[in-house]
Amino acid sequence: MTPDIIVTNARVLTMDATVPRAQAVALTGDRITAVGDRATVEALVGPATQIIDARGRTVLPGFVESHLHLVLGGAELAHLQVGGLHGLDALQNAFRRFAARHPDRPLLMAQGADYGMLDHPMTRADLDAILPDRPIAITAADHHTVWANTAALRAAGLLHGLATPHGHEVVMGADGTATGELREFEAFAPVIALGGEARLNLGIATGEEPSPWPDAAERAIDGAKVLDGFRHCAAHGITSMVNMDGNRYTLELLREMQAEGTLLARVKVPFHFKPHMDLPDLDRAEAMTRDFADDWLCCGFVKMFMDGVMDSGTAFMLHDYPDTPGHRSEPLFPADRFNQIATEIDRRGLQIAVHAIGDGAVRQTIDGYEAAQKANGRRDSRHRIEHIELIDPADIPRLGALGITASLQPPHPPGAMDFPVLPTMTKIARHRWRDAYLWKTLADAGAPIAYASDWPVTDVSVMRGIKAALTRAPYDGAADERLALMDTLRAYTAGGAWAAHMDHLTGTLRVGMAADLVMLGCDVETTAPQDLDRHPVALTIAGGRITHQAQPL
Repeated sequence: MTPDIIVTNARVLTMDATVPRAQAVALTGDRITAVGDRATVEALVGPATQIIDARGRTVLPGFVESHLHLVLGGAELAHLQVGGLHGLDALQNAFRRFAARHPDRPLLMAQGADYGMLDHPMTRADLDAILPDRPIAITAADHHTVWANTAALRAAGLLHGLATPHGHEVVMGADGTATGELREFEAFAPVIALGGEARLNLGIATGEEPSPWPDAAERAIDGAKVLDGFRHCAAHGITSMVNMDGNRYTLELLREMQAEGTLLARVKVPFHFKPHMDLPDLDRAEAMTRDFADDWLCCGFVKMFMDGVMDSGTAFMLHDYPDTPGHRSEPLFPADRFNQIATEIDRRGLQIAVHAIGDGAVRQTIDGYEAAQKANGRRDSRHRIEHIELIDPADIPRLGALGITASLQPPHPPGAMDFPVLPTMTKIARHRWRDAYLWKTLADAGAPIAYASDWPVTDVSVMRGIKAALTRAPYDGAADERLALMDTLRAYTAGGAWAAHMDHLTGTLRVGMAADLVMLGCDVETTAPQDLDRHPVALTIAGGRITHQAQPL
């Protein structure tokens, strides 16, 4: 068969150790059918072959986004973006302009706030000063805290508090009413519901299913938001993604999109095991894994949260927070219970991915994986820890020894991209900065590395992520944690595919693999790292279909 598409005159980085470089790639249907020099590949041209001249730009395997929240990110594209704004006046101006454009929205939701946005802890009084007569709320960039005004708290039934599960909190003031700060998902879920997006948040908030089941009109509304997310990701070269929240509804919605031809990337969706669940609930994870298992849509793993985030003091630490003596937070799962859960998930042949920020949470997660391995024997599980923002030095070699993947986010370290150094780094004792946001240290100790953005926590742009990975400055007293360029690219491609059990299908450019590739807007090897974000992705192809094209090629 003659190729449908040939990308030629390229600097092809295959991520395949046997043939690491090439000049051209041929795609036939949904597979790669040739990788090699220009003359060899161009000789395959047929009358219907589309020839794309890369003009010396880099071509890579399609990016694997190893940790994102597709559904939330798609929905939030329509929200007010306040990242980078500081001070009450700037917030007030942004909200009032947004309110004027959206007079009928029941909730005006903003995204991207940092904890130092005001010169004091934000309260509902601050938000009342911005807009008192309509419900408004602001989500922290990390998505673990929401601040709401009085109108939103009253409409959501939170003004006088709410009984929440362990680790989730409606913060109350001395006067017996809510301050406006809502910590973790089940505390702010009632506010999210005001905007009509409760269904889309169930996968991360409770892990449960919508009831009643959404009708066709509701699914169409949700599907349109997800499609916005797909298109946004395709524009950044993403062809595969690990969606780090979800439920069966998410998978069913994506399956409908697959049938309609609007599934623009391969998606892995977890079963979200929450603290209120019991071991028999894992039957649902097995059912999701059985019922969704093709090259485009699959489950196969269980997501859990071990702790929260540093800025709100909900990350579980081995030692006291330096600014709050006596406070270390607590894990969302007691150690013995997590060991039991991890062992059972592993026994069922499923992968585990655990959000662990603090060094206490990281250690407890490693302990659980070790317990599972002792009970069940070692297998190709590829269990993962998401984030690892602080780790005790004694635990560093355990990742590689146990085969645990470090799923890391180059945009996350304060100062590396959009997040300011303060106040986050005040939550870590200065002598522990050398143990924070480690990448190279973990890799050198044998841990498999996968890179991601955690969108919409940070910008999904892989080019900005690569820039952050290559230009990040060491913290005082800390080592240089940057990986080399090729290792960085591998963490966004082959490394991510391996971590997601997709390496048989994607992540490398070689004959027989899926026709997933990205053409950058530059030659990544000769472009200065600080300039990479000036060159947007030129072309994205997923499964042989062009899903993004910046300009005619």
